[in-house]
Amino acid sequence: MDTGRNSGNPGGPAPTRVPPGGSPEPLTVRSPGRAGRFAFAPDTGRLHMDNAALAVFDVSPAEWTGDVNLLLERLLPGDAERLGELIARAVSRGRSGYGAYLRLRGRDGSIRWVHSRGGIRRDRRGRVRWIIGVVRDAGTAPLHPPEAGRADAEPAEMWDRDPETAVGVTEEAVAALARARSVRDVVDLLRVRGGMDRLGVIGLTLGLVEAGRIHVVAEGREGAGPVPELLYTRVDEAFPMSEAVRTHAPLFIVGREEFAARYPRLWSYIASMPMTAAAYLPLVARDRVIGVIGLLYREKQHFTARERNFLVVFAGGIAQSLQSAMLIERDHELAADLQKTMLPRSLPSVRGLRVAARYRPARVGRDVGGDWYDAIPLPGGRLAAVVGDVQGHDTHAAAVMGQLRTVLRAYAAEGHEPGAVVQRASAFLRDLDTDRFATCVYADVDPGTGWLRMVRAGHVQPLVRRADGTWRRLSVAGSLPLGLSTDLARPEHPVVTLELGPGESLLMYTDGLVERPGVDPEEGVELLLDALGAPSSTRDADPGAGDGAPRTDAPLSAPPPGDVEELADRLCESGGDSTDDIALLVLHRDADATSAPARTACLRVPVGDPVALSRARRSAREVALSAGSGTECADAVETVTGELVANALLHTSGAALLSVRVLGSGTPRRRLRVEVEDRSSAPPRRRAAREGAISGRGLLLVDLLADDWGTESRGDGKLVWCEFGCLPEDGSGGTC
Repeated sequence: MDTGRNSGNPGGPAPTRVPPGGSPEPLTVRSPGRAGRFAFAPDTGRLHMDNAALAVFDVSPAEWTGDVNLLLERLLPGDAERLGELIARAVSRGRSGYGAYLRLRGRDGSIRWVHSRGGIRRDRRGRVRWIIGVVRDAGTAPLHPPEAGRADAEPAEMWDRDPETAVGVTEEAVAALARARSVRDVVDLLRVRGGMDRLGVIGLTLGLVEAGRIHVVAEGREGAGPVPELLYTRVDEAFPMSEAVRTHAPLFIVGREEFAARYPRLWSYIASMPMTAAAYLPLVARDRVIGVIGLLYREKQHFTARERNFLVVFAGGIAQSLQSAMLIERDHELAADLQKTMLPRSLPSVRGLRVAARYRPARVGRDVGGDWYDAIPLPGGRLAAVVGDVQGHDTHAAAVMGQLRTVLRAYAAEGHEPGAVVQRASAFLRDLDTDRFATCVYADVDPGTGWLRMVRAGHVQPLVRRADGTWRRLSVAGSLPLGLSTDLARPEHPVVTLELGPGESLLMYTDGLVERPGVDPEEGVELLLDALGAPSSTRDADPGAGDGAPRTDAPLSAPPPGDVEELADRLCESGGDSTDDIALLVLHRDADATSAPARTACLRVPVGDPVALSRARRSAREVALSAGSGTECADAVETVTGELVANALLHTSGAALLSVRVLGSGTPRRRLRVEVEDRSSAPPRRRAAREGAISGRGLLLVDLLADDWGTESRGDGKLVWCEFGCLPEDGSGGTC
């Protein structure tokens, strides 16, 4: 360590301050007895000691070479290490100072107490620039030594020997409490950073006044836990906390005999503690007692007038912090309740799927957020699932979220395909009187086939948990967030078709689940999986997703893959930090579902291409036959397919899109579905064909040959579908 030499002021200590980047100036010393000043610069290692400070350490100015070891060698074994630990702890915890008693061996061999008190000065960036303070000779009077193993312990009667340090401890506790955001913060700060042990406190109890009762929310006693019988007590009962609440006045008790005589019922619980005094302070805010704090002391013989006054001030600081924290908690609960009223009260039951959802509001702040989830039952046993996030954290974001959720549900229920649902919702948000945008991921799920038709509008990528417990990230093509796309006539939200296998779970979530301060979102996903019990992941190619995706190589031990409720709970507990909301939706496809693909047909039929029309009819027939249908059923499928494609080409502009697949695989109700999509929004109309006419009978044939048929809107077009129930029970379905 580099040390500097400072001759100081032989006449005694003078005021000290440190200008930014400069040398220390004098610091006012108020402690009684022989005392001197010091200043230490951690960046340079320079230590300045004046003559008075050197005299406290029994070192003459001629001996002082600037070597700090010369001072440390005079301390008794262990005290130097204890002082270093205390200063390091004060710096790391953001404290403004420290105080400690040290044992010093003089030239004559006598042992004296030295009190060191320092202030920590930081620059604008929070870096420690100077530690300046005083050292005082506390004399050879027998003091209670600091307890072994407690680096910051102080003598019990600090208010008698060093009232300045006691005041500093109390002020530090009040300053820390001012930052509390919840009742739990108040409790933790009192226990951890309040410094009560440095004042000789061995037991602390905090109670809140609720409807004529005192609810103990925190109790810390050496060697004992909370007493269940005393968690709730009436204000009119014979307890010291009750008396402090009734009288609105602090209560000070000195002596074990006095305590036992006045409160025998409570004494039976604390008689084993080495307490000698107690203080019970009502917490008064706005002329109303909102709580009470009880302090139990060791080896305390009296309360000085100054100590009583400061304890009353200390209680006032606790009361203000506690009331502020209670108001913040109440506002936060109201915001969370408002958010929950805008989310689904229950989730639909869909055969072949297990669904779980969670919403966790931000644990800091009092604003409501714009995160949401929804699950919408669709025809044919399908389910639409959506998770989204509106920009901002305020009531306006919540209001926009509520409208968007309603719009998405309405468009999905109308039968629009996923791209059209999202595009229409985006146009709605664009035309809304708001400057907010939103992100979302939307999935149309068919549990029978495992089909996932997904749209991702500026949202985070979903995750899939495989049946073996490992994870992969899907690669769903993205588009602009809702409210930023404008053209209804041109598709702007691509639909990606994937397959959710038997026993697999789809996780859709908002960014609050994986975002942490200073952590990249990609790394946030890895941290989330690590918290769930999965090992570090490697990247593999996700078949069906396209791009590379991270995967965990070992299975997740818990929760079991099929337990979606436990999985959702674990995700909420493990994900993100407390600064953002979290909404998530888990969809699990039953493990006993069968999804071995059968022959499917997905093709585009252009205008004016008779060969393509013939190929479309033939493809539909082949799918029906591969699914196990008879010749009669295959003939019907071929005929109806030809009619639907021909109608689309004849009565609309542009090509037709044909999809033929099997639904309900592995169930007794297997059926073949034919879909033809075109660019006209006009619904098909059944006409009465004149005798001898060669057209006008298409829909009549569809109605006669298909078991069911209908139309669905598709943005600027439509989809005409029909289903055939002439397939045998065995067999399997497929996807395009």
